[in-house]
Amino acid sequence: MFKISVSYILWLGLVALVQSADPPQPTVQNVIFIVSDDLRASVLGCYGDPRCRTPNIDLLATQSMVFERAYCQGLMCAPSRTSFMHSRYAGQNNTNLGEHFISHGYYSARVGKIYHMRVPGDIIAGTDGKDIPSTWTEKFNSPGQEAHTPGDYACLNLNVFTTDLEGRQSTAMPHRMFVSVSYEGDGSDQPDHKTATKTIELLGQEREKPFFIAAGLVRPHYPMVAPEQYFKPYPWPAVALPEQRLDDLADIPKLGRSKSNSIGSGIAAYPDNQKRMWSAYYASVTFMDAQVGRILDALDRQGLRESTAVIFTSDHGYHLGDHGFWQKGNLHEEVTRVPLMISVPGYKPGRTNSLVELVDLYPTLTELTGVKQSDRVQGTSLVPILKSAAAKVKDGALSLSNRNHSWRTSEWAFMRYRDGSEELYNMRHDPKQFTNLTQDPKFEEVLETQRTQLASRLQALDL
Repeated sequence: MFKISVSYILWLGLVALVQSADPPQPTVQNVIFIVSDDLRASVLGCYGDPRCRTPNIDLLATQSMVFERAYCQGLMCAPSRTSFMHSRYAGQNNTNLGEHFISHGYYSARVGKIYHMRVPGDIIAGTDGKDIPSTWTEKFNSPGQEAHTPGDYACLNLNVFTTDLEGRQSTAMPHRMFVSVSYEGDGSDQPDHKTATKTIELLGQEREKPFFIAAGLVRPHYPMVAPEQYFKPYPWPAVALPEQRLDDLADIPKLGRSKSNSIGSGIAAYPDNQKRMWSAYYASVTFMDAQVGRILDALDRQGLRESTAVIFTSDHGYHLGDHGFWQKGNLHEEVTRVPLMISVPGYKPGRTNSLVELVDLYPTLTELTGVKQSDRVQGTSLVPILKSAAAKVKDGALSLSNRNHSWRTSEWAFMRYRDGSEELYNMRHDPKQFTNLTQDPKFEEVLETQRTQLASRLQALDL
């Protein structure tokens, strides 16, 4: 009897030792969801850009799991945002993320742009855009003057520089994408500063319910407006433009070529203004980063970090002259790849090369908070990757628009367009996507594999 008791005690001790090596996962009560607009991942310091100053996002990265291979599903603001808020590759067809949290006892708030808003139109008007009211307990818009902000205005594809307020490219005008404004001020009049201020106010309010607060920042979406001190670190003569190759477009199908390009827009005639576009983009990113820092500082001051998951991402990436393309809306890496970092109390920070999609955020947040999962989500929880950077939850990432599809795997980027044309790139050897391999017989087997995988994925999703 004595021997049995000793054995039992030893067994209990061993169990306790094993359990202590793997501490129980903490309970996440709250969520701060920060979404930037038109932010290409590679421009951030924590994603390797040596020039752009993003100290606050870089600090968040040291506290987060940083996803090197995160991809959007929609290639423009509206479809991407609808997609990740519903965890559906296309359309809605289920309860949205905020609504789901509300139904489980949460306070849900939007500050700024989460669903699609016309920028600058809805920002100037202070209107809701394509917001879905069921998502929120409360909502707050962040208006601003945008291109009409008094200061040094430029429309860079037209080579226009002026301080006059008349005649500026703004809402629905054809050249608004190439506008920047540098002005004297502290930035408190800007939409993103207002979004951060209201978010900070909400964090300071006492409430009995846990919260889901989504802070939508509109920069670096055009017009690229920021106080002059944010432009000064980026003198345009020092900007290095993306690598260009002769006949780069020769192997890109017609449907793969951006309609917003250097020749069509007129900016090809002004190489220095292409550098100014980069300078303005950097300035906007750095200003946006400052607002992220203000929100995170407030989270710390309120003592909420230990109970709050923080997510930072963008709706999609952006072209800044790569292949002679500008803006978004096509299937190349600069558009489909997005920054994504998730900071969760009790989880170790790190970096992962696992492929993930923005549709995965919904199920990830519900699992982290212990909220019952919706049976209509199409994404996959990223919690296994948060626990181990080496974990893998899917074999590829899908992006789509107007019956054109991108299938991104660890080594390959495959695009298939609605007219049957295709692109294939070896992302290990050709990360900037200069050589389309679809016509190279050596890669026929790889091409067929990518076709099969894409077709299988679309069939599984009924797309």
